[in-house]
Amino acid sequence: MTATHSSARVHAVPYHSQWASPELVPAILSGAMPAAQDPRWPAYGARSPEEYAWWSWRLCGVACLRMALAYWQGAAPTAMELAAECLAAGAYVRHDEGLHGLVHAPFAAYVERRWGLAARSRPDLPQREIPELVAAGKLLLLSVHPSIRDADPRPPHRGGHLVLAVGSADGHLVVHNPSGLPAHSQEFARVPWETFDRVYAGRGVVLGPGPDTPPRLP
Repeated sequence: MTATHSSARVHAVPYHSQWASPELVPAILSGAMPAAQDPRWPAYGARSPEEYAWWSWRLCGVACLRMALAYWQGAAPTAMELAAECLAAGAYVRHDEGLHGLVHAPFAAYVERRWGLAARSRPDLPQREIPELVAAGKLLLLSVHPSIRDADPRPPHRGGHLVLAVGSADGHLVVHNPSGLPAHSQEFARVPWETFDRVYAGRGVVLGPGPDTPPRLP
């Protein structure tokens, strides 16, 4: 179903990639350069290039949280600091094959408890509600297929990746994509609603300022 667009608004949210070097994302995604060779890996807070490489493929949700914290609180911890806290909160679960998560309900509870933001897990979040939530000052972690970065006309399924909705306008949603492509689909990327409908899993986490969050100018 195509969303309605009663009002247009884009929030000035700082961008964070899920990799330390956003400009290297195409090479990392294609396999031309292993993530462990990212020269900025120490900025991630990892103890080694190998630890960085393992986590960097999995922390789209943490990248979205870092953006929200930078927007409302002016700064954000490293990705690995947040990943450790999310593990402790049950928002990520390690298993033999990798990592399960981001688990939305414990993640939302953690964000409220730890960071004082308003956070609500929405296992059923219709597309038509997204423009109104964004216009009301919310930021939304939305579950989409990773092919949102290149507008694949036939994605194999929906979900599996998280982007942060930072705006909407007639005809498109505006997102920060942690695994987006430079100058194309990373920051303030305009995604036509028809494209979004093909990849959207219908669920997400709605974030908003908490009671102690300083007001932002419109």
